[in-house]
Amino acid sequence: QVQLVESGGGLVQAGGSLGLSCAASAASGSIFDIGVMGWSRQAPGKQREFVATITRGGRTNYADSVKGRFTISRDNTKNIVYLQLNSLKPEDTAVYYCNARKSGSASYTPNYWGQGTQVTVSS
Repeated sequence: QVQLVESGGGLVQAGGSLGLSCAASAASGSIFDIGVMGWSRQAPGKQREFVATITRGGRTNYADSVKGRFTISRDNTKNIVYLQLNSLKPEDTAVYYCNARKSGSASYTPNYWGQGTQVTVSS
């Protein structure tokens, strides 16, 4: 099964930046293809919310709350998706989860999820 591992979270002051990475991997020697990849986040006491997605061809979609501040990108060869978080606000504090779908999947539901990385923005 494909595994997603996030990294790059941490503590930052309001107005600062962080870069998150999510690497997809499988057992040694395995061949796999990843389709749409994305990020969601969940703050304490709140439901998980959509942040951004990106297709293999580079088409992106962002939540209104992060448009103009966050940038999603990917490296199809390395199977890594990135999220650049700029102009961070305290309300961006959450656990950020990477997700991915199988190549060719027509479903909105991700097939794989990472364990999450904590982003904390102080005021």
